[in-house]
Amino acid sequence: MATTVKAPPATIGPEAWRNKSLRALKLGQTVVENSDRNCEIGRSSDPVPHIRDVLATLSNDEIRKYMREVRAVVAKLRESLLETNEEIKSLTRGKEALERTLEHTRKDIQLNKDSKLVRCKRPPTEKETDGADDLLEAECAHLLNCKKTLEFQLRSVQQHLQCLESIRKRTFASLQERSRVLDLMCHALSSVLRPEKDSLTTRPNRSQIDGRVSMVDPGRLGAGKADPLGPYTPEVDTLLSDATDTRNRSAYLRRELRATIDRVDRLKEAAHKSVNDGLTQKVAETVTLKQHLNLGIGENRHSLHRAQRWYDGTERAFGYTLGPMQYHDITTRERMDRPMVRVFQRHPGTQLPETQGVIKSGEGLLQSLTATSRNIGMLRIAERKLRDDKRSKSAAADIDSSVIRMRRSKSDHRWCMGTAF
Repeated sequence: MATTVKAPPATIGPEAWRNKSLRALKLGQTVVENSDRNCEIGRSSDPVPHIRDVLATLSNDEIRKYMREVRAVVAKLRESLLETNEEIKSLTRGKEALERTLEHTRKDIQLNKDSKLVRCKRPPTEKETDGADDLLEAECAHLLNCKKTLEFQLRSVQQHLQCLESIRKRTFASLQERSRVLDLMCHALSSVLRPEKDSLTTRPNRSQIDGRVSMVDPGRLGAGKADPLGPYTPEVDTLLSDATDTRNRSAYLRRELRATIDRVDRLKEAAHKSVNDGLTQKVAETVTLKQHLNLGIGENRHSLHRAQRWYDGTERAFGYTLGPMQYHDITTRERMDRPMVRVFQRHPGTQLPETQGVIKSGEGLLQSLTATSRNIGMLRIAERKLRDDKRSKSAAADIDSSVIRMRRSKSDHRWCMGTAF
């Protein structure tokens, strides 16, 4: 016979125990509803706390918006400051190159003066103005013009560097002034500035992404939107405009500076080469004349030897130049009182022409020897002049060669100029 199991009751706990908990829950719910109702009644009757919260939130949003816009202005100012610094560095390097070129030009002027001074030491017969002197004078004129041009350019660069320095100081002061409200903002500018190659259409700024309309466009910083009481003040607008114009003028000045340096270098190189070529040609011409003088000296010496041999041969062939000095110097066959003549002259009218012939021959011989002696003297004078001219040519060639060597050794400008300038 099967047994039946009695089912447990619906609740095991006592009914009073359960009702007590339910009454506590209802009481708590009633208290919550009464509290919410009282808060709603309080908000409807006293709105000041809520308005303060709303106004504080609006104020904080306005402050954050202003700070973000000021941060964009500060970023542009900082970018402008960096660009100005880079432009100052570039222009300073150009100024150093200009000063170096000016120093080389001054050294070239001093080298030109030294070349002319050394050439003044040539012998007097070689100091006549020649083509090399004209080339040196032309080079000096070109170098002086180049020096004036470079000095004028250097003054312009120095003045513009002062303008860039003034712009940098103004930018730094404005940057410090605009940065006074950014103590509670992140100073990372990667989200504010972007490379110039990125356009506004491809990479919008942060304010555009957030859906807010900013007073300041980081690309152009709101040209025409300057507000004396806003983040982008007229002072900042004027400063950025002046900085851009100054940098543009600096870039143009650097290009002009580079062109001037290149033009001056080409002109100096051409003038230096023309002077060296002229001096080399003058040395070649001097050496050629020296060789011709050597030939002339040889021919003169040969002619002098021929004249001297003729003089000596004539003197030996016909006896003494001025006739016999003593009676015993004449041989018996040459005497006018030899026995044959004495016998022949026993008859009158028997005069011989020997005496007149001897006298005439002696006179002709004397004239010939006199002329030969005079020619020998002239040949010796000519030889002395030729030798003097040869020495002068040698000295002139040596001096011009030393000038060429000096100019070539100093063409690299690696030498101290001293106190010449």
